[in-house]
Amino acid sequence: MPGTKEIKNHIASVQETRKITNAMYLIASTKLRRARAGLDNTRPYFEALRSEIKRIFRTASDVDSRYFYPHDYEPPLDGTYGCLVITADKGLAGAYNQNAIRKATELLAQHPDTKLFVVGEYGRRYFAQHKIPIEHSFLYTAQNPTMARAREISARLLDGYDKGELEKIYLVYTDMKSSVNFEAQCTRLLPFHRSDFASPTPERAVAEPFEFQPSVTAVLNNMMHSYVSGYIYSALIDSFCCEQNARMSAMDNANQNAEELLGTLSMQYNRVRQSAITQQITEVSAGARAQRMRKKAR
Repeated sequence: MPGTKEIKNHIASVQETRKITNAMYLIASTKLRRARAGLDNTRPYFEALRSEIKRIFRTASDVDSRYFYPHDYEPPLDGTYGCLVITADKGLAGAYNQNAIRKATELLAQHPDTKLFVVGEYGRRYFAQHKIPIEHSFLYTAQNPTMARAREISARLLDGYDKGELEKIYLVYTDMKSSVNFEAQCTRLLPFHRSDFASPTPERAVAEPFEFQPSVTAVLNNMMHSYVSGYIYSALIDSFCCEQNARMSAMDNANQNAEELLGTLSMQYNRVRQSAITQQITEVSAGARAQRMRKKAR
């Protein structure tokens, strides 16, 4: 059974660990608020961009673009796929990273001819350790994602898509459905379906025809570059928010466990201390009795 010194050292160690987990909880909550604010500031622009893409399809229903499936059918695309996997730079976030990696490995199992583009040091280390080749690893993009970093990723993916090196592009990220519910998803980024830009309710018909320069296809393709960048930026922010939320939950659980452990150790310390006091009193009492008995025997 450990003595009072060992228990006191254990209590001090748990208290230091609790300080660290509590600090990590506060840092994660601050980063979460900032990331949400950044997404809210940029969302109106991309909502307006999406509305303009809808307007193009309402104006010119026969427009053809390499970023969309044909209007009336979906041809099989069995060439090389690209997959952007968004993970964190570090752990201590529950099952956040494992869920995203599991979605990516499922896609690799279904379509082995897939090139991986990885965001986050955790994912890069995982695929390197499991001897899974990585086409490109984007460094320093998982923490505090910005629109500039999203454009950098978008440019790399669109370059491969425009050259015909990638038939499809998938996006593996964690979607934050609510503050307590988030789920890893594998979503096809390119090509889009025209139905993705269909309005849920009928809209007013365009009264005057639009003129597109140099052509409607060129205008649409140029807009899609910005839209894909915004889509990736939204996925980076969503994943970052989920990471911080998962880390907050993990640190909160760690704080609760530390409180329970401190209570158990305090009780154990008191018992050991009380036992030591009782033993000392018993030894003193027994010594005094032995002295009395010796004097009486003399």
